Amino acid sequence: MNTAAKLSAYGVALALVAGGAWAIGNAVGPLTSTAGAPGPEVAGHAEEDTHSGTVAEAEHVDEPAGLASSRGGYTLTPTSTTLPTGTTADFSFRIVGPDGHPVTRFEVEHEKRMHLIVVRRDAAFFRHVHPTMSADGTWTVPLTVAEAGSYRAFADFAPAGGEPTTLGVDLAAQGEFRPVGHEPSRVDEVDGYRVRLDGDLVAGRTSPVTLSVSRDGRPVTDLQPYLGADGHLVALRTGDLAYLHVHPGEQTGGPRIRFLAEVPSAGTYRLFLDFQHDGEVHTAAFTVEGEHS
Repeated sequence: MNTAAKLSAYGVALALVAGGAWAIGNAVGPLTSTAGAPGPEVAGHAEEDTHSGTVAEAEHVDEPAGLASSRGGYTLTPTSTTLPTGTTADFSFRIVGPDGHPVTRFEVEHEKRMHLIVVRRDAAFFRHVHPTMSADGTWTVPLTVAEAGSYRAFADFAPAGGEPTTLGVDLAAQGEFRPVGHEPSRVDEVDGYRVRLDGDLVAGRTSPVTLSVSRDGRPVTDLQPYLGADGHLVALRTGDLAYLHVHPGEQTGGPRIRFLAEVPSAGTYRLFLDFQHDGEVHTAAFTVEGEHS
């Protein structure tokens, strides 16, 4: 995830999530780890740090990452694909390398050796967390899932001396699943903050997007670094599972956080912004339409 100058620091993760999996029925049972269905090819990338992933080992196809649980000889292996509903429990996994053994050496990327993003397939739940690794290569992080549903976990990492990689795996929280729809929205009120999204997503084109943060009617000009940047953005698209990772421009402390993002196709996107202020990380959510080029 070495960031080009125009997109330096930490910022947008495009975790594109399939809406087709929303209709998983009224009851959700355990899921086995799957590679996911192939998504549309990406015509280009906003910057060199954007991850590229494929189904299984077909690395000659340039697709967004996170579609597969295995890529480049590395495999995301959870200890369980079932999440308990309504309680906090440890989620554990390993990254198994080309030699068949768990990987124990990782590069530090944006202050962490492992970034884990967990989303529900209807984009109603989002978490960006940072597991800790034991000596045997097992990563563990506590997760709280309040509601049943089908989930996707993305492990974003770079093995020591290797390329940045993002692998995805399906998880399930058992119980009655009630999918949530999202109306178009470019403004969110969260924890007393007001966050506005400006800019359009255009398929196959680098699109400038700006998030503006205010509180009590006044611009917030003292945003605190979150993993070394002013903010972190995730976009989820209905229709497939895929993950892209790009970054915002220079760190200014707010109130505006600027990103450059390139989406692979038109469609509805659910966006999440993580930002830190007064020692707390807050998450704002938006729903926008990606346009045809």
